[in-house]
Amino acid sequence: MDTNKLDGLSMNLENANMEKLKVVFPECFSEGKLDIDKLLSLCGEYIDNDFEKYKFEWKGKSESLRLAQKRSTGTLRPCKDESVNFDDTQNIYIEGDNLEVLKLLQTAYYNKIKMIYIDPPYNTGNDFVYEDDFADPMARYKEITEQTTKSNPETMGRFHTNWLNMMYPRLRLAANLLTDDGVIFISIDDNEVFNLKKICDEVFGEENFVANILREAIRGGSVSKNLRNVHDYILCYAKNIEEISFGGIEVEGIQLNLEDEHGKYAKGRELNKWGAGSRREDSPSMFYPIPGPNGEDVYPIRNDGSEGRWRLGKTKMFDLLSQDNAIFEPRGDGTYIVYEKLRNDSPKVKQFTTWFSQDYLNAKGTEEIKDLFNKERAVFDFSKPTDLIKAFLQMNDDKECIILDFFSGSATTAHAVMQLNAEDGGNRRFICVQLPELCDEKSEAYKAGYKNICEIGKERIRRAGKKILEENTQVKLGDDEKKPLDIGFKVFKLDTSNLKIWDNTPIADTQIDLFYKRMNDMIDSIKDDRTDMDVVYEVMLKMGVPLDVPVTYTEINDKIAYVVGDMLLLICLADNITAEDIEKMADFAPAKIVCAEAGFADDSALSNAHYILKDKEIELKLV
Repeated sequence: MDTNKLDGLSMNLENANMEKLKVVFPECFSEGKLDIDKLLSLCGEYIDNDFEKYKFEWKGKSESLRLAQKRSTGTLRPCKDESVNFDDTQNIYIEGDNLEVLKLLQTAYYNKIKMIYIDPPYNTGNDFVYEDDFADPMARYKEITEQTTKSNPETMGRFHTNWLNMMYPRLRLAANLLTDDGVIFISIDDNEVFNLKKICDEVFGEENFVANILREAIRGGSVSKNLRNVHDYILCYAKNIEEISFGGIEVEGIQLNLEDEHGKYAKGRELNKWGAGSRREDSPSMFYPIPGPNGEDVYPIRNDGSEGRWRLGKTKMFDLLSQDNAIFEPRGDGTYIVYEKLRNDSPKVKQFTTWFSQDYLNAKGTEEIKDLFNKERAVFDFSKPTDLIKAFLQMNDDKECIILDFFSGSATTAHAVMQLNAEDGGNRRFICVQLPELCDEKSEAYKAGYKNICEIGKERIRRAGKKILEENTQVKLGDDEKKPLDIGFKVFKLDTSNLKIWDNTPIADTQIDLFYKRMNDMIDSIKDDRTDMDVVYEVMLKMGVPLDVPVTYTEINDKIAYVVGDMLLLICLADNITAEDIEKMADFAPAKIVCAEAGFADDSALSNAHYILKDKEIELKLV
């Protein structure tokens, strides 16, 4: 197989994981196979045939894991007509099955998402459309978009099992996308909160559990045995709990009652870690010296005199110290307890995980929808309020990050990102993913002309962006200090790959004509009904280039070529490409050149292209 030929498949996660293991544990591989017993023994886990160890198992778990790692045959096709400011925006809205979409995002967004918020189906026994097909996920997706929804009644023996099989592979894929200091927030209710915590403990690690936030969701609520239930939950996990520190939300009652040469401040939390997990051996990388008040090395020491650890990693700690935002309180033995200084512009920690506030009620989310769509009745039920999502965004001090919501619903997350950017001058970008789930014909949405949930979400972003611009005239757009407020979004739709895949269905000896037909169909590797831009974005995704990177075009010897980013890729899908054309493309000095294999004038032109680009150290990829 030609290693320079794109195969139309998503990232091979199994191979990627094996390569990581080979780097760290090469001795655990023999003839290319992993010796699992040896790997476990090197990690201090020895096989003892103990089959009574605690594990969380359910029917279909192994298959759902395989499904997460099964390579996708899909792609994301751009839809400029349904977008806003397509050529300039950095925001992304994807219409499709989130399992397949998460697979397609792996190469381009691996370790790049700072925050994920999702509000998955609460599994109440009503409509349940996320029923995956291991054999052919794309065929299942096509079926969903053409039929009505399926149900998951409580009387079904696999009520919880189906929900777990839906969530598990999606969370596994989502975890890959988080940055090392990234976090995920998941809204959930009593039906699955305990099961969700168990699978999150497995996917993200028990040690990376941050909090289970209790939220007042409704006023009123259902009654069970004379107890009124008005709350739901938001589970929060970190990619690496040692790398995160939350702030950004004002805590009532803080008084800036101290002062130094930089201004007023308050004494904040200790930077020495206390309690469980506070020993040096619990996190060796968090034991390091920092410069003390007299220039001496200060280490984290526990109250009993033993070596401890800091709360912050080196980068964040030294950034804090460089701004003179640490208080060193000496102990009698010459060691220090170190505290953070809180100032007016410091992130303020939200200290409570019980959020009872009318700002976070579902009713407020409903009113926002009514107001945006100018309707007496909401076109989307149970929408979360933007203030809830903004609270999570404000806990993160990075204003230039990417936010992902792969159960986007009415697009509250997109709305919240744009609103907060308008308020604090940030440049956060969103990626929203939603299944085009059909609206019930009796629903307010259907009556208002919205056939599926994606139509509601896209229209909400359009209306919210327009309203934000109208209400935030004080935000200076296009000045030299910051970028214009981005209220646009690129729409992409999940579909089968633009590249033809060989049909390996067995044929009888008498069907020789069918064999020749298949051969002829593969002469041109790109499907007839696809555009150049369809192929350009598939190439970008599968070569690890994010979807928000700008695409422009130029003419080279009367042939159109697409320029991705600052010459990351130069893509030419024209016919009759010659060696002279390749020479001209090479003059642009791109990192990689991508051409259609069938587009070369002849075999000689293709061979010469390889030699020309090899001499110039430019990689050639074929589709």
